[in-house]
Amino acid sequence: MPAALTESVAIGIGGGRRIEADLVVPDRALGLVIFAHGSGSSRFSSRNRAVAESLHAKQLGTVLLDLLTGDEESVDVYTAEYRFDIERLGHRVVIATDWIQNRSDLRPLPVGFFGASTGAAAALIAAAERPALARAVVSRGGRPDLAGSALVKVHAPTLLIVGELDYPVIEMNQDAMHRMEAAQAAELKIVPGATHLFEEPGTLQEVERLAGDWFERHLRAPSRP
Repeated sequence: MPAALTESVAIGIGGGRRIEADLVVPDRALGLVIFAHGSGSSRFSSRNRAVAESLHAKQLGTVLLDLLTGDEESVDVYTAEYRFDIERLGHRVVIATDWIQNRSDLRPLPVGFFGASTGAAAALIAAAERPALARAVVSRGGRPDLAGSALVKVHAPTLLIVGELDYPVIEMNQDAMHRMEAAQAAELKIVPGATHLFEEPGTLQEVERLAGDWFERHLRAPSRP
């Protein structure tokens, strides 16, 4: 489906610094999903881009977001000191959410969050801090447990997707889901035969299906003239 809007954007985070993002909004979009990548990854993640493209086919816009500045990424690739700074990463997703609200062309779109690995914790923190805006959250192979005390503040319907063979992460997601008492709906889906990165044939496509159905259900915007 051809996009009505495609932009590479820079979002200011204070102190003259910025983070990069790729924005795609299909014609007559039903909503907008902010993607938070996992540790050591970026907005160019092939898996996240595959999921984003599947959402475009469902008339859902996407914001593929870098959570670190260029300088931070240059340091992190050697030291890994920023990729587990969940408070920093979560704050960046909040900033991106507020940036969307400051654009008149994007403001009407219901907002969802998609997070992978540590990015799932960042997405949940943003959902907790902006409860009036967050309409849905999806985690892929995520570490929602790293969101800490924010979990009990998440009200948005949340889908946790984990591979059947990703044993430690299954338990972490089960524990996190039990802590999310405030969520209107929290579900855990196990993808058969999948490991942490969903590299097995057909497993990423199952993630796309699950995520697409979840966002389509919860991000339906009011009908437009």
